[in-house]
Amino acid sequence: MLIESFQNDKIKNVSKLLTDNRFRKKSNVFVVEGQQENERAQKFDFEAVEFFICENIFQNELPKGKIHLVTDKVYEKIAYRGSSEGIIGVYKTKESDLTSFKPKENSTVIIVEGVEKPGNLGAILRSCEAFGINALIVSDGKTDFYNPNVIRSSVGCLFGMEIFQADNQETLEFLKENNFNIYTTIMDETSEDLYKRDFKQKSAVLFGTEHSGLSDFWIGKGKNTLIPMSGSIDSLNLSNAVAITCYEALRQKKG
Repeated sequence: MLIESFQNDKIKNVSKLLTDNRFRKKSNVFVVEGQQENERAQKFDFEAVEFFICENIFQNELPKGKIHLVTDKVYEKIAYRGSSEGIIGVYKTKESDLTSFKPKENSTVIIVEGVEKPGNLGAILRSCEAFGINALIVSDGKTDFYNPNVIRSSVGCLFGMEIFQADNQETLEFLKENNFNIYTTIMDETSEDLYKRDFKQKSAVLFGTEHSGLSDFWIGKGKNTLIPMSGSIDSLNLSNAVAITCYEALRQKKG
């Protein structure tokens, strides 16, 4: 059956999943657009509920599962990317509790406190996945992991990462219980350069928001660490700072 109307109940449902965070969380499903992103979701065992395919655009083998064919105009209505590949999947969310994470002896964890922008979180996920970070913890976060912009900016890296949400106290207790070296990105007279930190051991690096840095909760909770720079600017974009840190952890482990 070809769906031709914007008023079709399934089309209305997908549109609401894209725009309404509360509805998405209540429904326990989320939307994935693009061939690579859908392939990654399935590769990492996310359960597909249904697919919406525009055959005039999508030229690949159809995925396994429940498929609804839609017209170009209907697909344009539910597509959220500027350039599209003709496939949108709806998947069930996964619950992931921090206590289920079992770190290895040389695990590296990135922790971002209070991240609000979906695009920033997606870029951070992409760096974490690319450089082999073992987990990302969003501490006191306000962003929905399954926001379409997180999936888009991470290019589907969300699906292959261990990612958790916890408050500051829960995060600190987890790090202590698992004997992590805690590195806080706070600048003061005790701060040492990033490359002097030992990432061959169990390590966690904490980042705060771009406008205010880490909250006072983390003062005195770890070893203050900074990225050495030689220019006139004294700070970096959050996702860039995370990317540099992730690379340094990988460099030490491979070196």
